[in-house]
Amino acid sequence: MTTPKKIIVIGAGPGGLTAAMLLSRRGFQVEVYEKQPQVGGRNSHIEMNGFRFDVGPTFLMLKPVLDEVFQEAGKKSDDYLKFIKLDPMYRLQFSSFAFEPTADLVHMKQKIKDQFPGLEAGFDRYVQKESLRFEKMYPCLQKHYSTLSTMVSKELLAALPYLSLGKSVFDILLGYFKKEDLALCFSFQTKYLGMSAWECPAAFSMLSYIEYAYGVYHTLGGLSEISTQMAKVAQENGARIHLNTPVRRIMIQNRCAQGVELENGEKIEADEVIVNADFGHAMTHLVDPENLRKYTPEKLKTKRLSCSTFMLYLGMDRSYDLPHHTIVFARDYRGNVLDIFNRQRLSEDISFYVRNASPSDPTLAPPGKSGLYVLVPVPNRRAPIDWSRECAPFRERVLESIQKRLGLNDLKEKILVEKVITPDEWQNEYFVYEGATFNLAHNISQMIYLRPRNKFEEFDRCYLVGGGTHPGSGLPTIYESGRIAANMIARKYGVVFESANRMV
Repeated sequence: MTTPKKIIVIGAGPGGLTAAMLLSRRGFQVEVYEKQPQVGGRNSHIEMNGFRFDVGPTFLMLKPVLDEVFQEAGKKSDDYLKFIKLDPMYRLQFSSFAFEPTADLVHMKQKIKDQFPGLEAGFDRYVQKESLRFEKMYPCLQKHYSTLSTMVSKELLAALPYLSLGKSVFDILLGYFKKEDLALCFSFQTKYLGMSAWECPAAFSMLSYIEYAYGVYHTLGGLSEISTQMAKVAQENGARIHLNTPVRRIMIQNRCAQGVELENGEKIEADEVIVNADFGHAMTHLVDPENLRKYTPEKLKTKRLSCSTFMLYLGMDRSYDLPHHTIVFARDYRGNVLDIFNRQRLSEDISFYVRNASPSDPTLAPPGKSGLYVLVPVPNRRAPIDWSRECAPFRERVLESIQKRLGLNDLKEKILVEKVITPDEWQNEYFVYEGATFNLAHNISQMIYLRPRNKFEEFDRCYLVGGGTHPGSGLPTIYESGRIAANMIARKYGVVFESANRMV
């Protein structure tokens, strides 16, 4: 490029920051506009009286993808982030037993033998078949599907037999492990996508395998530190990040993105626009309705969405002897899942997740204290739930459940500071469409070519990154979406770049 092409990125979430890191490294003029006072979006943080909480993601999986995007940006992730590998990876707490998976495969098989005698051979089958599924499918997640011709790539054709079409994740896992409780230990990961294991397409049964193959990590300072350091790299490479600078709309002319208009009325032209806002929010707030054909507000209402989450961020006046990650299953787990995804109501018997990161990471709470992050899957805002009325009693139900299920009898009296996020706050404070925390659902009719595309099909010179486009929700796939968009733009302008992709 003789004159650097100008790229505008709307939103400084992990997908937009990935694209900004890479494109600025490749010589593009990159301007990132973020409405919040900090970077990260759902991968940002909350600070209260010396306590620091991640807003959203707390599991770092598939670390090599993060390492690669730093490498392609000319940096080493270890120079910016301190990674802590967790082992056991987490505790799974059922009503009658607890299970603590480890990425040590020999030890893991022995754990299954000890707690589920006679079923340990299923773990060998699981590792063998899911490793092959991952090997065949992951390359498909690293490519764009912006045209029908991309659907006949050799990678996707090779992966077709491993999609297990017509089956769910739970079907596949029960086939390996025979016993429902053990199958749940390997299928609950569909909640990372905001989906039910009984409905999530079988292709995602490889999610739990990724944890065993690559481990689960924490980053010192919380996972929000990843976004902070990505922004630093992007700026070192020449990108400019404008905080507290909301975008009012994408300027469209002749079905082509021309740039953006800021809330202050300033109009900024660009050669390409990357949209890192929540997809549903972008379509309903950042694009004039008359410019939309495929993703009008009316058509968005027909799309399947993920569940939402009820969040508690609790600064505690004591430390707790809890694992870094604890997932607690409702006594009637299937009933709880049906309430969330089908019956659209709040369960009396809830499942929940608690992160107690302070023992692993003393930067997150004052000495002798703990910051507890609590996540409860709940229906999104399409459910007939009045959160202005239900928030207080549901909070009480959650706290009572934590006390009873985890034995934290003094929990309520030890709370020093607290923040609550309901589906309403996800929509109104974090600009998440219908409070669907994990974005569009990942059913077959909303995947690959059928998901909003990385090179957005509504407008030219417009690209999508984040959980609402291909490859989907979750930090590693969101990084991939940023890398896909950056690569497409670089190739469009004939910019040669090195790929660090050695995943499979």
